[in-house]
Formats: sequence, structure tokens, C-alpha cells
Amino acid sequence: SGVRAGRYLHRRRPAAVGLWLGDHTSWRSAGAAEATNRYQKLAATFKEKFGHYPEAFARAPGRVNLIGEHIDYEGYGVLPMAIRQDTIVAIRKGGDNLTISHLDPDKYPTVSFGTDPAQAVDTANHTWANYFLSAYKGVFDHLRAKGSLAPLPVGLQVMVQGTVPQGSGLSSSSAIVCSSSLAIAKALSVAHTLTKGEVADFTCIAERHVGVTSGGMDQAISIMAMPGVAMLVEFNPVQASEVQLPSGATFVIANSLTVSKKAETADKRYNLRVVECRLAAMVLAVALGKPAAEAVNIITLKEVEPLIIAKFGPGAEAQAQAVHELLHKDVYMPDEVESLLGKQLSSIYEGNASAQRVLRVVGPEGFRLRDRALHVYSEAGRVYAFRNVCESNATTEEKLAALGKLMDASHSSCAGLYECSCDELDRLVELARKAGALGARLTGAGWGGCTVSLVRDDDAPKFIAAIREQYFMPLVQQGVVQEADLAECLFASKPSSGAAIMQLKLATGGAGSAPVSHPIETAA
Repeated sequence: SGVRAGRYLHRRRPAAVGLWLGDHTSWRSAGAAEATNRYQKLAATFKEKFGHYPEAFARAPGRVNLIGEHIDYEGYGVLPMAIRQDTIVAIRKGGDNLTISHLDPDKYPTVSFGTDPAQAVDTANHTWANYFLSAYKGVFDHLRAKGSLAPLPVGLQVMVQGTVPQGSGLSSSSAIVCSSSLAIAKALSVAHTLTKGEVADFTCIAERHVGVTSGGMDQAISIMAMPGVAMLVEFNPVQASEVQLPSGATFVIANSLTVSKKAETADKRYNLRVVECRLAAMVLAVALGKPAAEAVNIITLKEVEPLIIAKFGPGAEAQAQAVHELLHKDVYMPDEVESLLGKQLSSIYEGNASAQRVLRVVGPEGFRLRDRALHVYSEAGRVYAFRNVCESNATTEEKLAALGKLMDASHSSCAGLYECSCDELDRLVELARKAGALGARLTGAGWGGCTVSLVRDDDAPKFIAAIREQYFMPLVQQGVVQEADLAECLFASKPSSGAAIMQLKLATGGAGSAPVSHPIETAA
């Protein structure tokens, strides 16, 4: 059994057959002994708690977005890669409830839910287990939507363990939603009916149950990643194509240690940006001649592109010209937008709980429609420019220099136009450039989390040492982080593999010994 390949584009190799069970590439890269010990400990602790070993495991990686920030929910492609850090979910059918536990129960206490997939996720009282419940709802919602006979809800016993830092911008939330979804699908014996495209689609929708308007990039790369390559991920439908990165350089990820609590702060940050982008799209459409009654049905800035092309021509420069001419630079207040659209915002967003929350809390800062639209259109152009550089006939040095400039421009746009950076991220980017990075930028939603820097392979050890000394050692001295933990805060990464369902052969090495786990690969 496994998840079937579907709606999945590759540029340089045939489409993968199935979401393989037990990815041997990532297993080796993580280190066989380390990986075996990790699964072994999870299996043994699961048995201690529930009295039985898990029936299956699922893993899903975090990701680093190389370029293309805050544009996936506007319909534009992005260019991420998976990292080695991941979340593992161990699962078996049992009990009368959904019992979600964690290998670190002091930090993540056990939570129980009923088995009704129609139950609401309590976003007012956020708990880490809400991500599992969102995945559970998502599996059933998807099966019903595609007309499949959904299995009867059953009790599930679950234990989670993850190495993706929370609030780091490396998508720990999507890693748990994706791994949970695969584990649930396996436990309910429906994994073999699902394609990669389906899983990427419904996990994006499922994560919205926790109160964040996810755009789809995080789930798509977690599910679809391939080792050794970055992926250009496009949407509607979800599809991915390989992007071969230039040789001779690596990406260094640095965690600012400023936590971005995406779910808890969404109404003033992430979800506010989603609302601003849609309002910009609607107001632009009206300014370009679309009747207001039709413009209010527009969702994304990408939908406005044909109108811009008709009046200003194609390309990023034309988009920028349209935005500069048609959206004023000052703050738009709700009453001004309602006047332009001829409709109350509460009515436009009827049934959209996250947007309604944004409208209730928006203050005198209003909506910065021009800046948000300028970022989205320019960032979308940088994604394809990045891909084109990688596929060009330029020399390696020319490619690396061009990619670095694109990353620098992306950070400037994120910080200045989209206002999703923070002092700590800006300082890390500045230090990275001084330490020899070819380019550096924030990655992920922003407002904390991580930066990603493009660094020559030969320079990476010196670069990491400089960032460690200048940014992290003062934090060690202040007691913010332990020196022993810095390897997980600052590291180089090559592209890793995507999500997988794991089945483990558990063997005992003698009386009283702990089980030894071995991953196996099963054909779809």
C-alpha cells in the first residue's frame, strides 16, 4: 500500500510511483544509527503508554523556502526545498477516542478528542494537538468530497515526535499536519486511494481549521519533495517540477530564536496580509474597469493579471506600473474600500471566519494595499527568474551571483513592502552578507523564525562560525539558548526527501532488549 503519484510534474526524471513507504535516501542521509534509535525510542515509548507497538509511522519534513514568500495564497508558484528535520507520527487503532500524545509529555501534554470528524477545532483555546485534529477532519472531509465511502470513525492512539523547530518559519505546523494525515489514512486503510496531489491539496485545507489561511506551499513541498533538488511548486492544481540548483554552494539556515506564533498572531499579521491582498485585487480590478459587483468575487491578485495585461501589457514592470498608477500609497481604511467596492466588507467575507476576525481587530493602521500588491507581483517574478537562472547556460559563478541578488531583493521586499520581517531577522541577514553570503533573506511567514543564506561550499564552515560567534554566542551568554543546541539553530542543508509512510520491522536482540526498527520500502 502507499499513496499513488498524481498531478505531479517532473522535468528530469519520470513521475515517482507512489509515496514510497520507508524512504531509504533520507534514512541514510540522517545517519542509519541515529534514525534507527529515534524510531526505536518512539516505538518503545508508545508501547509503554498504550500497551502495544504502533501499527505504522508517518514522517513529513519541514521546508525552507528559497524564494517566493507570501505569494502561494495569491495563486503564484514558489520555490522551496525540504530539509532533513521532520515530524514523525506513530499510530495504531485502539481505544474509544483520539488520544494524541508526545514523546515530550512535559512540553506537549496528552490531549483526547472524540472520534466525530465533524467536531469543530477550538481555535480560541489553541493546543498543539489541534493540528492532529485538523488532519483527522481533513482526511474525512476529502474522502467525502471525492465521493469515496469514508470509513467509520474509530479510536486512534497516537504519539508524535518532531525535530522541526516550532515558530522557526520552517513549517513545523505543516510537518505535523502532513505526517498526521498520512498516519490517519494508513490507519484507516485508505492511504492507497490517495494521490500526492490530493494529499497536498487537502492538507492545505485541513490546516486552515487551526485558524491560519495557509496558501499550500508548505504542504506541497512536504509531500512532494525529492532529494537533491529544489521544487517549483505551482497551484490549481498542485504540481511540482524539479529545479537543479547550481553546484558549489549550499543553503545555510539560521533560526533567529524569535518565535513566530503563526496561529496565535494571525489576525494582526498573516491573515491580515491575506485580507489586504484580496482587497488590493478587488480594488485593482475595479480601477481596471471591472464592475464592482463582479470584482468582489475575485480572490487573488493573479486573477487580475489578464486585466493588467489588457491595459498595461505583460510582465512584472507592467504590473508594477498598474499598481503605482491605480492604488494610492496611503492607508486604505475599511470605509474607503467599501465605497470603492459598493459592498460591506463583512458581507464580502461572509462565512470566512479568519477574515471576519481580522476585520474585527483592524485598527487605524488600516490596509496598505499598494505595498502588498507590489510585493506579490515582484516576488512572483523573482521565483521564475530564480528558476530560469538555474536552468540557464551561464557559468556557475554567474548563476550563484544572480541567485544571491534575487534573494537579497526578496528580503528587501518582504521587509519594506510586506512588513513581515523583524529586527532579529534583519540583523541576521545583515550579518550573513558581511560574513560572505552571496544572498540572504528571511524564509517562511516572517515576524520571527529563520533566514536562509546562499553560501559557497568552501566558505560554509567559516560562514557558520562567524554567524555563531556574532549572533548566537551573545544569546548563549544571555541564557536564551544552550550552546549544545546551536547545531539545530544554525546548519547547512541540501534538499531532502518528502513525506513517507513507514512500516517497521521490530526485532528484539535478546531478553529484555529494546526493539530495533528497520525501515522497509513497499511498492505502491
